[in-house]
Amino acid sequence: MPLLLVADDHPLFLDALKRLVGGFWPDVAVQEASDAESVFALAEAQPDADLLLLDLTMPGARGFSVLVHLRAQHPALPIVMVSARDDADTRRRALDHGAAGFLSKSASPEEMQRTLDAVLAGDRPQPPPASAPVGPDERAIAARIATLTPAQFRVLSRVAAGLLNKQIAWELGIGEATVKAHMGAVLDKLGATNRTQAVLMLGQLGLEPPAPIPDEE
Repeated sequence: MPLLLVADDHPLFLDALKRLVGGFWPDVAVQEASDAESVFALAEAQPDADLLLLDLTMPGARGFSVLVHLRAQHPALPIVMVSARDDADTRRRALDHGAAGFLSKSASPEEMQRTLDAVLAGDRPQPPPASAPVGPDERAIAARIATLTPAQFRVLSRVAAGLLNKQIAWELGIGEATVKAHMGAVLDKLGATNRTQAVLMLGQLGLEPPAPIPDEE
């Protein structure tokens, strides 16, 4: 029985997508997540999943950073990026950062099935025409982000959201000293001199400008 993981925070789209894939493959098993944190846990709990459909803009996701992190932690899991943004450059960035395919939320059921069938068959999609490849600076940052452990990535994501150390500690159930230790490791791995620079680097994988960063070490 094929196992499909679906990560999206819109209940109506999630329900429609589950019905669609149920029509494509009647015996499919579907498990779902609604934010970045839950999709990390889901991918960890289901290492033999056949496919992950990953929303580009769900809570806790900063552009392509979640895709980059998941590809590093679960290289055997094919990931299809799903988004309402379907311009050529967004599609190209998703593919260049390791997505096995890209689906527009406005795609027809027939297009969705063709895309998913191709990914499951191991076919690699061609970049869309008139799209610019990801530049060397963004590739280099993505490679550094990929070296972060799950704990380090979680801390960096929350720093990027503008949270203070004590807020991050409370959310993750760890001590402030541990948060600082993780952030120190993040700075070392990214080659950043401070929190603001690290977040600006993470923002290179994003779609929107990062939130203001508290001046805290």
